[in-house]
Amino acid sequence: MANTSSAKKKIRADEAKRERNKTVRSKTRTLVTRAKKAVENDPGQASEPVVSAISALDKAAAKGIIHPNNAARSKSRLAHKLNKTLD
Repeated sequence: MANTSSAKKKIRADEAKRERNKTVRSKTRTLVTRAKKAVENDPGQASEPVVSAISALDKAAAKGIIHPNNAARSKSRLAHKLNKTLD
């Protein structure tokens, strides 16, 4: 348990950040899942969900919610799946 007032404040701030980050992370994961399903089911119409998922990944990485390499890897995998089905 924290003893100093600054440590207690840090705990409160971390909890607030965790709640904010959780919503962004969840929304990003949802968009990535939707993009993957769109690529599998209807590759011709999948470009819009893939673009929105890539945008969400970029925003999450810019905010520091996910690691930039994690975002790059996910974007690459999505683009690879989309390009593979369109060929």
